[in-house]
Amino acid sequence: MAEPADAHFLEAAAALAPPGPPAPAGPLSGERLLELFDAQLGSRHLDLAARWLRARGRGFYTIGSSGHEGNAAVAAALRPGDPALLHYRSGAFFLERARQVPGRTPLRDVLLGLVAAAEEPIAGGRHKVFGSHRLNVVPQTSTVASHLPRALGVAFAIERAARLGLGTPWPRDAVTVCSFGDASANHSTAAGAINAAVNCGYQGLPMPLLLVCEDNGIGISVRTPPGWIRAAYGSRPGLAYFHADGCDLADAHAVSARAAARVRERRRPAFLHLRTVRLMGHAGSDVESSYRTPAELAADLDRDPLLRTARLLVERRVATPAEIIERYEAKRAEVMALAEEVADAPRLSSAAEVMAPLRRTAAETPGARPARTPPGSAPAASGTGAPGPGDARGGGGEGVTVAQAINRTLGELLDERPGMVVFGEDVARKGGVYGVTRGLLGRAGAARVFDTILDEQSILGLALGLGLAGMLPVPEIQYLAYLHNAADQIRGEAATLPFFSSGRYRNPMIVRIPGYAYQKGFGGHFHNDNAVAALRDIPGLVIASPSRPDDAAGTLRACADAAQAAGRVCVVLEPIALYHVRDLHEDGDGGWLAPAGGTVPLGRARTYGDGRDVTVVTFANGLRMSLRAARRLAARGVRCRVLDLRWLAPLPVEDLLREARATGAVLVADETRRTGGVSEAVLAALADAGFRGRAARVASEDSFIPLGDAAGHVLLSEKAIEDAAEKLVKSLL
Repeated sequence: MAEPADAHFLEAAAALAPPGPPAPAGPLSGERLLELFDAQLGSRHLDLAARWLRARGRGFYTIGSSGHEGNAAVAAALRPGDPALLHYRSGAFFLERARQVPGRTPLRDVLLGLVAAAEEPIAGGRHKVFGSHRLNVVPQTSTVASHLPRALGVAFAIERAARLGLGTPWPRDAVTVCSFGDASANHSTAAGAINAAVNCGYQGLPMPLLLVCEDNGIGISVRTPPGWIRAAYGSRPGLAYFHADGCDLADAHAVSARAAARVRERRRPAFLHLRTVRLMGHAGSDVESSYRTPAELAADLDRDPLLRTARLLVERRVATPAEIIERYEAKRAEVMALAEEVADAPRLSSAAEVMAPLRRTAAETPGARPARTPPGSAPAASGTGAPGPGDARGGGGEGVTVAQAINRTLGELLDERPGMVVFGEDVARKGGVYGVTRGLLGRAGAARVFDTILDEQSILGLALGLGLAGMLPVPEIQYLAYLHNAADQIRGEAATLPFFSSGRYRNPMIVRIPGYAYQKGFGGHFHNDNAVAALRDIPGLVIASPSRPDDAAGTLRACADAAQAAGRVCVVLEPIALYHVRDLHEDGDGGWLAPAGGTVPLGRARTYGDGRDVTVVTFANGLRMSLRAARRLAARGVRCRVLDLRWLAPLPVEDLLREARATGAVLVADETRRTGGVSEAVLAALADAGFRGRAARVASEDSFIPLGDAAGHVLLSEKAIEDAAEKLVKSLL
């Protein structure tokens, strides 16, 4: 079945006639108009080819760019060195950007993406994206404004790196361009990122960010109220607003050039409102006639940007109607020939091929595969936190608290790594809510340790951009509960980038998150959150969960190494309740103090004691509770060894199995929830490995954490650990 947009263009183009004298030339030469028209034609025929491939079961993606081809003018107004984060309707932009860099084959590359071919040069068959390292186009998937915080971060990074004397992949005067749709402009990620960009400008911080809203007036089937984008963004202080007709190539180019020049010169954000139409529906499966009138559809066809460009070419005597149609059909033939060629290209054929970027990154991570420590090196039972297999290496000196260990390590890392920056809410002047970052501002300076606005999406977006610039961002999310507002910046943006770019782009970062509970009822669920499932299911994410000062320092150093050497996205979950703890069993025993030094191997646990009756597997606050419980159990004849996981991802399975087999009985003491908590993964790992002993678990309830003493009713307790361990041992007799 012929597409109405295809048939209408051919009919209307054939009817074009030059009216009298030639139209004035304008700033775009005839040759330049033809180049941009070629990008528009290529984009249109890629959309038609996508429908053709899908109809034959050989293509998998039909969200097209038809009606948005005016974005070729935006690419023409920018430079190839300007980083671009593109909307999924940016086909013409991508083709025009590729034309500016010799040696590219963009038509074939996009088609390879449509058929999920393994040889596709950016995502390798994992998704259809507009992306290219050579073209400085950072790949995005089906964006719903989730890429705007990253674009904010890239723009910030260009200037911050220059201030620190560091290089980036982009020129010093680069402009970051980010395109998105009118429906996505309402998303919280868009509102937050745009607000943060304006806030930076208000503070006098450079922010070379060009926001391009491609407004076709509809999001799938939901109409954008007429005039809404202009009303929302047209008169916002600190945000220069430009409006262009995206169906008029000359107007779109002239306005885009002015907007880009302003951002490049003034280093302040600008909003380019590009009015477009949407042709051929949202995607191939979309039946527009079910929610749009015939008159509306016909009006959009009359505003077809290809037809408007054809009319301009005819009016300026650059091409005749017959030549226009000839170009159109020649591009169709070129694209269809390529589509036929790639339709049966080999696809990813195994889980190993699909996961290759994740495995490659893991293999490059320092300490990812350390030599196994012999079981005989485990210390004698003491309950004092003596190191065991896979212990922190190096270090020395006086014992410090967890908070002091993190503070010292951050300071040392700032001294050692010029590209490292620490930021978040209250981290600079105040030094953190719990004093963990106190003194770092004076030590490293305001360019490297700084406060941010209260918006977790923007905080993580800054990290996404700084990481792409080659720096080592260490953002802090003030409480674990606050992460849930912005978790997709880690899941959908940071962690997926190497996967959808075959490792060509990476997002090195260390996200510090104070979390967990046991603050004696203070603060309720916003300050006592034990929900970690949203992090644990992210492929490739490194999650450290240290308990003791030496491990807090060692895991932080390991994360810094993994981020810089292999581009890993790392999260460090810091137990707030243990920040300032000094003692273990009795007041004044200093049993929770330790020197801050060394590095903890990635994915290695730590064993306390050598009891033969039961292995207690735990982490974070659970370690202190388990060690205390183990001492009381020893007095009753139950001999425990305690395994501190230290890493929730990758889970230290080798150490877990060794210590489980040493006793034949495992009790998982899990302070997170029974559903979605860590104990599920531990028990599954034991089952997968064929562990033949007995296993049980105690965990916190599937509940939010209430205020005050009521918290004790739903959280894991020392008594619960004791009772469960004793019951497990008795069941084996």
